[in-house]
Amino acid sequence: MTTPYDVPAEMLIKKVAEKLKEVKEIQPPAWANFVKTGRHTERPPVQKDWWHIRVAAVLRKVYINGPIGTERLAAAFGGAADRGSKPDRAVQGSGAIIRNSLKQLESAKLVHTIEKKGRVVTPEGRKFLDRLAHEIKMEIGKTNPEIMKY
Repeated sequence: MTTPYDVPAEMLIKKVAEKLKEVKEIQPPAWANFVKTGRHTERPPVQKDWWHIRVAAVLRKVYINGPIGTERLAAAFGGAADRGSKPDRAVQGSGAIIRNSLKQLESAKLVHTIEKKGRVVTPEGRKFLDRLAHEIKMEIGKTNPEIMKY
């Protein structure tokens, strides 16, 4: 069985983002066009579908690292903040984006909360990600038959 561990993250996130556009519960909030993704960025994202890409990345992180909370997810999506002449320092990404992403994933029944531990992927979410990972592996296998041995 193919899992998200078996395919490149970039390809999986792109494919999951395309599928999440069809889910009615996953919609960018009104403020999504104006918000930065963290203190370490200077401008808002330039991609039109950045919200769906971020939600897909959050779903993949929860699958791989779950149970995981908003603080660890915000740290994963953080970066280095420019502090002028002082050395850069690691800062967290936007907690509001992470919280809203997780709420939308919960309403879509792809993620659920375990009390005092964090979020984990539901069986439906696991099936969703595994199916897309399998599709990607089949696409890769058509262009590179050597990968199908593993």
